Amino acid sequence: MAVTTAAPAASDEKELLISGSEAVAEALALADIDVVTAYPIRPYDTVMQAIAKKIANGQLVAEYIVAEGEHSQFEIVKHASTVGARVFCGSSGVGWAYAMECLVVTPPLRVPMLALVGNRALDDPGAFGVEHNDALFVRDLGWMLCWIDSSQEALDTTLIGYRVAEDRRVFLPLALSADGAFLTHSQALTLVPPREKVDRFLPRYDRGDLLLHPDNPITVAPQANEDWVIEIRRQNDEAMKRAYGVIEEAYADFRRVFGRGPENPWFEEYMTDDAEVILVGMGTISLPIKVGIRNMRARGKKVGLVRLRWFRPFPTERLVAALSGARAIGVIDRDYSFGSPFASGVVANEVRAAMYNAERRPPLLSFISGLGGREVTLEDVDKAADMCFAAAASGKSDTKTHWLGVRE
Repeated sequence: MAVTTAAPAASDEKELLISGSEAVAEALALADIDVVTAYPIRPYDTVMQAIAKKIANGQLVAEYIVAEGEHSQFEIVKHASTVGARVFCGSSGVGWAYAMECLVVTPPLRVPMLALVGNRALDDPGAFGVEHNDALFVRDLGWMLCWIDSSQEALDTTLIGYRVAEDRRVFLPLALSADGAFLTHSQALTLVPPREKVDRFLPRYDRGDLLLHPDNPITVAPQANEDWVIEIRRQNDEAMKRAYGVIEEAYADFRRVFGRGPENPWFEEYMTDDAEVILVGMGTISLPIKVGIRNMRARGKKVGLVRLRWFRPFPTERLVAALSGARAIGVIDRDYSFGSPFASGVVANEVRAAMYNAERRPPLLSFISGLGGREVTLEDVDKAADMCFAAAASGKSDTKTHWLGVRE
């Protein structure tokens, strides 16, 4: 499948040279958020600086609350959302971990908040460089998870994220993950749409009969015990299932209103039409992989890339269809899952699970690379692809997980 390219810039859009964090802030102003909470931890904190400037300059009218820590930060927006405010917050690394109690209770309370996770390594050892394990904390708890790889995708997905999360069929929180430094701080030309188009695409947040208000007495955060817990879990499961259709609707409407955006919301395919080997990854790891693929194509090696955008809900059927035609698959994780099957990263084991019932299951190899913000090099990409070609020739998966770019 070919990559869907953006339509030419419309005359009513402005082009700015901005970072991924600044692009999110542009989207937040266009979405007219009501409450934002902040607590500084790198590398997500640049989005809070950008929002603060917009409020100070009169470009956004919103409550900007500086909390004393990430726990309070997420509690504030959680409760603000229940009374009808469109909210935003975020964190990174151990800051995201510090808010875990709040993150756990947000999905079952059906709070459609949006949070930016500026992916960074967890302490110890301390590092500001990117790893995906921080956002992946919540992968099984009812949070939707999405990874972006450009400032344009950051802006667009923020608007789409509110549209999906606040849809009454869903009402689940979304963690928008941006690789620390590689995306949060790196600038690129980005199209910023006018407010009129955003208003056509994104309706106001409406909780309906779930609004917490003195005139509408409802129970929030009940102690259910064995009486209702499993039913509440099942309700969350059904909401996540409904999110598939809502996401596809939102992207289709985005293309209609803005004249750009991917046909396939779930993942990007790069040179996969005739690929014998398909590499899989998330986030800005796509850049070195794409360069590596072009170099390998020049040498006659048919390699392609599938870059996952949405990780929860996971696009099982579409991903299986995209990968089944390859002779071998290589998954490059920027995360780890110690003690997991095959000692693989999270994404590799998710892809294995997705392929389990497929009619055709190509050999799958798992790789871990780029932890702590280390560069994923062209040499790493070549090595992964060569090992996948060897697996394709033998018809067998290598059960060992290979760590790329590690000093011996």
